[in-house]
Amino acid sequence: MNSTNFNLEKSIQILERTPAVLKALFYNLGEDWITVNEGPQTWSAYDILGHLIHGENTDWIPRAKIILGDGADKTFEPFDRFAQKELSKGKSMEQLLDEFAQLRESSVQILKSWSLSQEDLAKKGNHPELGAVTLGQLLATWTIHDLAHLNQVSRVMVKHYADSVGLWRQYISLLK
Repeated sequence: MNSTNFNLEKSIQILERTPAVLKALFYNLGEDWITVNEGPQTWSAYDILGHLIHGENTDWIPRAKIILGDGADKTFEPFDRFAQKELSKGKSMEQLLDEFAQLRESSVQILKSWSLSQEDLAKKGNHPELGAVTLGQLLATWTIHDLAHLNQVSRVMVKHYADSVGLWRQYISLLK
């Protein structure tokens, strides 16, 4: 990671907005929009939101705490990228949106309360697959992770009407 590109305040601006973006798109939206996916073994907006919630609970802040902590073992617990299948069962999209907003608000408040220095951002933890990673890399990844899933949600929604656009398909790169 080019550390000169990473800026915590700019990342926080994205992290703070993600819940509102998702709420604006999906609160009280029809079931077909929240459950559409790109085919077998792909995720819908509902799945993505569950995945983001699981990350709030087990990934970003918990891993940052490991890096910043006093413990000798800085190894992260493996992250189950598919845990949302079970964790979201029985919950409405609105419940997930509200839960995510609350969790993210708490995460961002914790992040801000740390008043991280450049030295803090250079501290390392051990990812179970990638090896040594810095706190700055973790936080940059958190930011990009949000943006990537917002992109994924949009892409999935675009494909919902893929067969309905007729000849305009040629102008919509996501449908090619």
